[in-house]
Amino acid sequence: MRPQRLWIFGAPGAGTTTLGRALAARMGAPFFDTDDYYWFTDDPLPYRRKRNAQHRLQLLTQDLEGRESFVVAGALLGWGDPLIRRFDAAVYRWLPADVRLTRIQQREAARYGAERIAPGGDLHAVFEKFLRWAEQYDTAPPEKLRSYAAEQQWINTQIHLPLIQSTEDLPPEALAEVVWQRLIAALYR
Repeated sequence: MRPQRLWIFGAPGAGTTTLGRALAARMGAPFFDTDDYYWFTDDPLPYRRKRNAQHRLQLLTQDLEGRESFVVAGALLGWGDPLIRRFDAAVYRWLPADVRLTRIQQREAARYGAERIAPGGDLHAVFEKFLRWAEQYDTAPPEKLRSYAAEQQWINTQIHLPLIQSTEDLPPEALAEVVWQRLIAALYR
């Protein structure tokens, strides 16, 4: 038995998308990032307009429908609960805040250009807001949907499938191998 339908989620900047893509490639399965459903992705300035929860759920449900295998990366807490039963297993990723923030800065500079996220750049305000939010992930109370406390509480009450907790800071292919072996072991318990 091997996992066919995986969900990867966790702390912002912990590498859920990177791990998800690597596992999807390993499985020969399609990859879906929840950010593509959460945000209107065709806006010239990203991360400004959110889709409502029902619309997000409808779009992702349509994309998963009829597929035997897939990997979904990203947060579902607060809007994607009905999808949880579709997964064979889940992976929760966490890394220390300083590592995550450095990774976010590098990723956003590579994605949009350092000048756009720097002071005076057209994405500076959005970038700074995102960094502040990501920085508070570990210490925010459970009332904040995207916080360590909220996700751990949710894991303990809502997740009834094999769950791997991953905190290794490894290159993507090595991390995918470690996580894959753990997923196989968890499904054979």
